[in-house]
Amino acid sequence: MSTTINRRPKGGEIGHDHVGRLVLLAASGDESSWQRLVQSFDGMLHSIARSHRLGDADTADVVQTAWLRLVEHLGDLREPERVGPWLATTARRECVRVLARAGKQITFGDECPERESTHPRPGDDWLIAERNQALRRSFARLRATDQALLRMLVADPCPAYEEIGATLGMPIGSIGPTRARALERLRRELSSDGTLELLCA
Repeated sequence: MSTTINRRPKGGEIGHDHVGRLVLLAASGDESSWQRLVQSFDGMLHSIARSHRLGDADTADVVQTAWLRLVEHLGDLREPERVGPWLATTARRECVRVLARAGKQITFGDECPERESTHPRPGDDWLIAERNQALRRSFARLRATDQALLRMLVADPCPAYEEIGATLGMPIGSIGPTRARALERLRRELSSDGTLELLCA
């Protein structure tokens, strides 16, 4: 498989279910799978670099570095289906390094800073989807009583503790401590398979 990435190929996005398979095939040396990954995520990487207001040369360097980092780790990604968020995080970190090396300070106006955009950043859709999937997996591994309690506590509107206690057969005074223990068990589940870092990305 060639590791040279000189120009951005045209192409559309691929379905999430196929990403992991493409990564595995690319890791085994399948050139067409590698090119499909480049076609699908190269535009996202360029958008991330541009969102950091990098020039054309620095943008090209950031994108090239992100792909080279993927080549280096292609065979040892623990969850290859998450290559999109992995690339997005790698590109953002590289953008920060480029700006730090250049001693650049991003300005947004003469005196008054521009308000931070409320729109998702490039690549955020992938990260949000992966975070939600990771959270669902870890939540499903909790004991049934933990799941039932946490579901009721995040309901909108949240039922009164009296209703929760009656539904779950739980003394009202134990709901708070039980909630804390359930959240701690959820945190451990997220940490055990490395998804806690993804939720904090």
